[in-house]
Amino acid sequence: MSGPRFGVWAPVYGNHGARLHPDDLPDASYRRTRDLLVHAENRGYDATLVAQHVIHPSDTENDVLETWSTLAGLAEATERIELIGAIKPLLFNPLVFAKVAANIADISGGRLSINVVSGWFLPELEALGIDPLAHDDRYAYTQEWLQTVLDLWSGQHVDIGGHGGPPGRQQALVRPVPKHVPPVYVGGESEPGRALGASHGDVYFINGRPLADTTALIEDLRARPRDRGPLRFGLSAFVIARETEAEAKAEEAHLQALIDAESRPEISSGTDPNTAMYKVLAGTQRIGSNGGTLAGLVGSYDQVIERIDAFHAAGIELFMLQFQPIESELDRFADHIISHYR
Repeated sequence: MSGPRFGVWAPVYGNHGARLHPDDLPDASYRRTRDLLVHAENRGYDATLVAQHVIHPSDTENDVLETWSTLAGLAEATERIELIGAIKPLLFNPLVFAKVAANIADISGGRLSINVVSGWFLPELEALGIDPLAHDDRYAYTQEWLQTVLDLWSGQHVDIGGHGGPPGRQQALVRPVPKHVPPVYVGGESEPGRALGASHGDVYFINGRPLADTTALIEDLRARPRDRGPLRFGLSAFVIARETEAEAKAEEAHLQALIDAESRPEISSGTDPNTAMYKVLAGTQRIGSNGGTLAGLVGSYDQVIERIDAFHAAGIELFMLQFQPIESELDRFADHIISHYR
């Protein structure tokens, strides 16, 4: 395995961490994201993840950036970084999505990947008039939907009647067959999520957690039957790195104090109670989404490098990172961490 790769979460929610950070107020605009990722590419970052919501999961008054029109713009604006777009199958007919994503993959010159997520924020689906399905049923639908998309990308004629239209209608196809078939990222802590990752994923995306828990999850996925190439792994993490551990801990305490002072709706009110990610995170104190600081990338530059090395040795190829303030901390990480590996 080559050296670690580093990505940055696009600020589709406006920011990650404290919503009212004085130096990082929420800004979910396309131009902010575009300029940030062009800069990140120039600083040596390898990838970005553009999450998908159409309704903000913390506060419906807040903006949230639309994913797939953003990715089309980023495909033109950037030159090198991998563009990973989240997709909730319940929001897209598979033929429509297969054509949209294949077009963006072509625009980007083959830099598009997709992150298939079943959707845990039930009020969003219900507000759109979509039956959110039970937890395991969503994963069954996702697997069927994803197989349909992959079949379309392979050039097959596909009957999509079961996905939003009556059966027996005109079979669908994608022409030309995509030159660049997007790799598939799959996340999910539950048994159906793990099974989907093992059977259909190219990369399994892990929410931030301590090294021992990460290693156990990787070992579980590697032990599962698979009929394609080796499964690769990515990890989400919120980074706070400074010259000394004491400085990093002080900044962590500062961010936590800002978060504690905010009044936020309880995210659990919109979460499917069967969503395993939130069972794993229950009772933990962390900064950032998807595990955030639970991955332990908080400390001196040397400590953060040491922990990255340990995760990488366990099998993590891509570190998908959150920062706050994102612009300045992205540069700090490039100066002191990415430069170590390059």
